[in-house]
Amino acid sequence: MVKDDCIFCKIANGEIPSATVYEDNDFRAILDISPASKGHALIIPKEHCDNIFEIKADTAAKVFPLAAKLAKAMKEALNCDGMNIVQNNGTIAGQTVFHFHTHLIPRYEGDGVNLTWKQHDTQAEDQQLLAEAIRTLL
Repeated sequence: MVKDDCIFCKIANGEIPSATVYEDNDFRAILDISPASKGHALIIPKEHCDNIFEIKADTAAKVFPLAAKLAKAMKEALNCDGMNIVQNNGTIAGQTVFHFHTHLIPRYEGDGVNLTWKQHDTQAEDQQLLAEAIRTLL
């Protein structure tokens, strides 16, 4: 399914021009027009789903192998020092376009990109209770 009012559906399906670095039947990978760093790319499925909670399993299974393939090519082409692979779901998590997509953000020494968080303390017993709650829903 393609959503008529979705800008990423239009980009992924070639209706809006983009700096495309990869394309196959399922995905288009493009350079981000508002990059966090030089070479920042997005992997966009051609089929619409809002987020990871809606993505089909077969599509999801193809995302990370493609991210690894692109990351290797980007590291060689860009000579970056590292790579963040980021996927946001929901406004609170930083998602701004509600079409599932994965960011590949090349990292360079001193680039000023900040993708960290405050670490919290936790108790082993609490961790076990959380793990059990999640396991019961799988």
